[in-house]
Amino acid sequence: MGPDTGTLHTLLRRYDRAGEPVSCIPLTQGLLNRGYRLTTTRGHFFLKHHLDGDQAAIARQHSVTLRLAALGLPVAPPVARTDGTTVTVLGGRCYALHPWVEGRHRDGGELTLAQSRKLGALLGHVHTCLAKVCREETPDGPLAPLAPAEGPGRAPAGPGGPGRPEDASADPQDTYALIEELLGLVRRGRGSRPRDSFDELAEHRLIERRALLERHAHRRPADGTAPGWVHGDFHPLNLLYRGGEPAAIVDWDRLGVRPRAEEAVRAAVIFFLRPDGTLDLAKIRPYARAYRRASGAGPAELGAAVHRVWWERLNDFWMLRWRYQRGDHRADPGFPASAALTVWWTRSYEAVRDAFTD
Repeated sequence: MGPDTGTLHTLLRRYDRAGEPVSCIPLTQGLLNRGYRLTTTRGHFFLKHHLDGDQAAIARQHSVTLRLAALGLPVAPPVARTDGTTVTVLGGRCYALHPWVEGRHRDGGELTLAQSRKLGALLGHVHTCLAKVCREETPDGPLAPLAPAEGPGRAPAGPGGPGRPEDASADPQDTYALIEELLGLVRRGRGSRPRDSFDELAEHRLIERRALLERHAHRRPADGTAPGWVHGDFHPLNLLYRGGEPAAIVDWDRLGVRPRAEEAVRAAVIFFLRPDGTLDLAKIRPYARAYRRASGAGPAELGAAVHRVWWERLNDFWMLRWRYQRGDHRADPGFPASAALTVWWTRSYEAVRDAFTD
């Protein structure tokens, strides 16, 4: 349920010339955010309800996006309130108002080779600009990393749970235990719900993944290297296009310090994943070359990142955890291609690495 009319009136009074509320429509795209298209007597805005509620962290994110905009990156910084701040807390909930950006999301299947190259260059520029911006200090001191969260555009907490160090690679023993737990949940079902085709596929993929991991457990990578400031959730639903050009990178909630090349690999895997669970390597190649030029990352750094993200995928079951542990089905549509990708990537390991490092 979105903010009521009284909340909207109170919120908009904190801003100069924001007008009075006319409508507030929830946005349906995205898995982890709560956002609204807010129409007022003065125009259209994006209203974001920050679910984490960390006012200081949100203000730091806003500070970063303001500085990135000043450097020419396509972002949508928050609208400043009358008092100059950018976060409003009402009823214990944190809100921020942003200009409405007209545009649409585009996945890699819609991008040309030239647009794929521009995408890689854009992410490389994001990383170099973040390195500059986040070295600077705010009135509260140096910008601090934000806590990780599970989801489509970044590493999950891992089979061992959130206690696993952020850059430690997954332990196969933890993954085996998680597979057994998930298999039990799949086979038991949830309440009176009959077993369906998704359950059949989930059981097949879990058994298949266990065998795959047993064959490749010796390839567990070392901990991450070359950390840098990253967006943390760079994927198609967080990039708006106007025509053929990026108009705004949105949702900076996961801004933090991580191995930068791993974000480049994760983003490519999401953008260029085909419905059959393969990757469009012809588009990844120009994307990766442009990223390396813009960021200064070398082939060895990208190669190590490919290996770590492959291992992460091999041990990753966040979609099944959402469904069977939480009863949350929002990620279900993405599971077939995601699960198939892990098998294909393992078989095509050298070709994938070469696409990122050539």
